[in-house]
Amino acid sequence: MAEYRTDKKVAIFLADGCEEIEALTVVDLLFRAGIPHTTVSITDSTTVVSSHKVTVIADTVIGGLDFDEFDMLVLPGGIPGTPNLGACKPLTDAVTRFVEDGKEVAAICAAPSILANLGLLKGKEATCNPGFESVLEEKGAILTRKPVTVTGNLILSQGMGTAIPFGLAIVEHYLGKETADELGRKILYL
Repeated sequence: MAEYRTDKKVAIFLADGCEEIEALTVVDLLFRAGIPHTTVSITDSTTVVSSHKVTVIADTVIGGLDFDEFDMLVLPGGIPGTPNLGACKPLTDAVTRFVEDGKEVAAICAAPSILANLGLLKGKEATCNPGFESVLEEKGAILTRKPVTVTGNLILSQGMGTAIPFGLAIVEHYLGKETADELGRKILYL
C-alpha cells in the first residue's frame, strides 16, 4: 500500500483506444509522489484495451462511481480513446460540473477537445495535440502550443511526449514545485 502525502484524490479515466503512455505515466508519477489515485474504466468491464492493443486492468468501473470522492479528473488522449471518453455522458457531465465548480480537470493529447466541445475552453488558454488545435480554436480557446498549459483549474498537455511534464504538473498542483522537481530528478527527467 502506498504512503499518501495528501488526501486529494485523482481519477484517471480509461477508454478502449486510450493512449496508454498518457494514462499510465500519470498513474506512475502519482504513485511515486504519494497522491491517491484510481483508474476508472468507462465501460462495465475493468479490462481496457489501449490504442496499441495493450490490455490494462482498471481499479474500478464508472457505473456507480461517486465523482464527489475525487478532487481531479484526468482524461488521457488516444484514438479512438478520446471519442470514446467524449461519448460517455456520465463522464462529460462530471467534467462539466467539475470545471464549472472550480474543481480540477486535466486532459492530454486529443482529450482537451472534449473540454472544447463541451464549451469549457472558450476564452481560456489551452494546448492539445496539434491535430486537434482546430477544434479548440473553433470553440474559442486561446492556443498556447506549449507542452503543458495550466489555466485556472485546468491542466492541459499536448501528447505522449509531454506525458511526464503533464504528470509532474499534476504533482506540482497538489504537492508544490519543489516536490515535483525532486520527483523529476529522481526519474532522471530534470
